[in-house]
Amino acid sequence: MATVQLKNVKKIYPVSGGTKKLRKNRGDEDEERKVNLQITDKGVVAVQEFNLDIEDKEFIVLVGPSGCGKSTTLRMVAGLEEITEGELYIDGELMNDVAPKDRDIAMVFQNYALYPHMTVYENMAFSLKLRKVSKDEIDRKVREAAEILDITQYLNRKPKALSGGQRQRVAIGRAIVRDPAVFLMDEPLSNLDAKLRNQMRAEILKLRERINTTFIYVTHDQTEAMTLGDRIVIMRDGYIQQIGTPQDVFNHPHNLFVAGFIGTPQMNFFDAQLLCEGDRYFVEVGGIKVELSEDKQVRLKANDVQSQAVTLGVRPEHTDLTDSGVPAKIDVYEMMGSSVHLHVNAEGKDVVIIVPTGDMAVENYKMGQDVHFSFRGSIAHVFSKETERNLEW
Repeated sequence: MATVQLKNVKKIYPVSGGTKKLRKNRGDEDEERKVNLQITDKGVVAVQEFNLDIEDKEFIVLVGPSGCGKSTTLRMVAGLEEITEGELYIDGELMNDVAPKDRDIAMVFQNYALYPHMTVYENMAFSLKLRKVSKDEIDRKVREAAEILDITQYLNRKPKALSGGQRQRVAIGRAIVRDPAVFLMDEPLSNLDAKLRNQMRAEILKLRERINTTFIYVTHDQTEAMTLGDRIVIMRDGYIQQIGTPQDVFNHPHNLFVAGFIGTPQMNFFDAQLLCEGDRYFVEVGGIKVELSEDKQVRLKANDVQSQAVTLGVRPEHTDLTDSGVPAKIDVYEMMGSSVHLHVNAEGKDVVIIVPTGDMAVENYKMGQDVHFSFRGSIAHVFSKETERNLEW
């Protein structure tokens, strides 16, 4: 078990031929992603001033779009990437120059990385054999891990005889037998279909309870992040955007990017006005005026926020159909079983409204129909037009 600290960690990839060559290749998609990051005389900065303290036995999820630096950060913890600047500590010990094999970590990769000529048993036992562990101890550890992951019946098979989900269990089992202080997982479920991903998420949650170690998990899937993490680290272009519990980042996004990234369907955004009238705050959009809740009033006053044009954010599940409110026209009607997703056009934007099927006769709504919607002041988020920051924070 271990704590992990990253202090001002930065990763810079040198560019052969200089930065001018990189700028000439902007048509290439991978290069384009890197151009979105900071380019210095030293090269492309993939991770910027990364600071994070991870508690013992905590499950941390790094999440963000492709190219945001999350896997690079994980690989620096593993020792597979050199840390350009900053410091990495595991259990208080500086690890910058410590070899990967001496860091007491285990890593599960996206592509399983199993030896095809070895059986499941041999794959799981391989790292222990290298460490000269006794045969009896190896057998005990492999069979314990196989039982935890329900793969005992596959121990004599080779990877080609297994499904994707079974191979991933073997890859996880190979890491478990090492009894690492820190468990690293780099998008381990991305190669699985939706049903298997759901099953494996549940298995990872069970696994976390049984092996009781520190986890750092990387994914681009915000559903995985929300269901697995004690805390989530949301990244974009090498920078940390927000760190918090799943509920915290969902309810209190600190900027426009986090608000749009967390939540499915994503948050609805409107051009609106924030009005400060006396000592009270209101938002005005589409001809309606909504007073913000008391907790939001307190935070806006503390930040001395003035009346201004803002981007208003309201989640689809918090958007209510009403007899009067913001006028809209239904474009698309999606039956999802327990709810209906209405895609409407309002204020020149595509807006999604989630209507529970038990609330009303939703089958009466038709494409092209005129409707109205509103929202409560407790769930409205106001973002600066200039900085895209949540004005409450």
